[in-house]
Amino acid sequence: MGVVACLCLWMHLQVATTGFCFLIIIVLLSLLGSFISSAIFSLAGAILLNFFFIPPIYSLQIGRLQDCLPLIAFFVTSIAVTSLVRQIRRSEYTQREQARLLDLTHDTVFVRDRQELITYWNHAAEVLYGWKKEEAIGKSAHELLKTVFPLPREDLDDVFSRTGHWEGELIHTKRDGTEVIVASHWTIQLDERGAPIATLETNNNITQRRLAEEQLRRSQAQYLAEAQKLSRTGSFGWNVSANEVFWSEQAFDIFEYDTALTPTIDLVRQRVHPKDLSSFDQILTQAAVSSSGFDFELRLLFSDGRVKTLHVVAHVGLSSMPDSRQLIGAVMDVTAARHTEEQLRQAHSDLARASRVTALGELSASIAHEVGQPLTAILANGAACLRWLHRKPADMEEVERCLTLVIDQGKRAAEIVRSVRQRINGEPPERAPVEVRDLIHDVVALIRHDVERHGGSLTLALAPGLPAVLGCKVQLQQVLINIVINAAQATASVEGKRELIVESRLDSGGNVVVETRDSGPGIPPESLPRIFNAFFTTRSSGMGMGLAICKSIVEAHGGQIWASNNVEGGSTFGFSLPPLRNPVAGA
Repeated sequence: MGVVACLCLWMHLQVATTGFCFLIIIVLLSLLGSFISSAIFSLAGAILLNFFFIPPIYSLQIGRLQDCLPLIAFFVTSIAVTSLVRQIRRSEYTQREQARLLDLTHDTVFVRDRQELITYWNHAAEVLYGWKKEEAIGKSAHELLKTVFPLPREDLDDVFSRTGHWEGELIHTKRDGTEVIVASHWTIQLDERGAPIATLETNNNITQRRLAEEQLRRSQAQYLAEAQKLSRTGSFGWNVSANEVFWSEQAFDIFEYDTALTPTIDLVRQRVHPKDLSSFDQILTQAAVSSSGFDFELRLLFSDGRVKTLHVVAHVGLSSMPDSRQLIGAVMDVTAARHTEEQLRQAHSDLARASRVTALGELSASIAHEVGQPLTAILANGAACLRWLHRKPADMEEVERCLTLVIDQGKRAAEIVRSVRQRINGEPPERAPVEVRDLIHDVVALIRHDVERHGGSLTLALAPGLPAVLGCKVQLQQVLINIVINAAQATASVEGKRELIVESRLDSGGNVVVETRDSGPGIPPESLPRIFNAFFTTRSSGMGMGLAICKSIVEAHGGQIWASNNVEGGSTFGFSLPPLRNPVAGA
């Protein structure tokens, strides 16, 4: 500045010209320095002008007041110009930093002017599309990228001009000819008057994501198709308003139509069984106007006579058109399931019939077994009575005793028949307090001769003071007679001592126990688990019903029955009954 002042002084230049030269220097220096340095330079220039160019020269005094105006104008102008230069520099720096940040982003960013020409192209756009910035700027964006729009360009421009922004997916072609799918966002740039001057477009490459989604969709569609095949279920859609029908591949397979055909309601009606056609039409008529769907079964009849049973279900789906009505549903081939159900019903019917026959057989066997014992005793006593009558002289006492036994056995047979009739009619047996001691004595009186006939001896071991039990005396007699007769028959097959012991006692739980021990051969171990099963017997002449009947009677009285082999040989059969705690209440 000193050199410029000397030159201007030597050339006899005026204050205005010298001030203009100083102003140029200050502007150039302000591009390098700070605001303080620019202010110092402006002050130095004003001092130099005052000292060398304003009278009196070579002095800092100002002779005339109007000479102050050039100094003030110079100082203010230099400060204003340097401030403006610094502001421009800051704006330039900010724009440069913003541009650098835009180059760092992975999204492509470019700016298009009103003529769709590219005015800015960031580094990500260079990487994605393959064109350098110098090659792209000035070119038409959509011609360069061969943009494929998701809707007509006129409609897109209309939305963009009204809203000032637009978002969607575009397809661009890269420099090497490959296509990319981008998620694009457009924003309009306005000037001070609100007029559009440019468009900022940012794009994000979503090609790989779309490919993955498409692959996933195809995979899911394949899995769905396989699942529909396995479950024999097809899906369908019915646009009632447009009368359009959509079928899945499995639906075509169920109706046995070629997938090249366009599905219609008429195609379905052609397959519907004639007996189901009227109900099918009625359901469709109701579904067309109702707000709910439908759930029904119908049959299909094919030309070869085959019949399929279908389960059809549908509900009203959402539609993008306000006046459109759409039903979405599934159709399932349940022919095999209905056939299986029919077979199951037939099997249940056959099983019920077999159960009735088995029950009738068991009842017949029960009657034959239970009534057979008193009938055998009646025949034996009747024969003995005849023998006593044929003696000379006749023993009338023995005859009377035999006739008494015949009457007792006849009464017992009548009671058994009456008990069986009650069981057939579902009537509960007549129960009353039963003294176990008396029950055992009555049974022994009835079967003692049978035991002796088999060569056995009967011994009683009865505990005194046992409580009574509540039950049917005739049925309990049946249980004890069966057990003792079985024991007598078992002892008849062994040599030596043939002993039967009938014992009564209380167990640890207070129940009344009756056991019969014999000296027979015992029960085979493999037969013990089945000894109380119906029709199971170890004797060739047995029916296998006696012990099964005993088990059902004892359990009906709330007791338990068992069988076991003795350590010293033979077997033990026993049963327990709950005692009658309150005889009055029980009676």
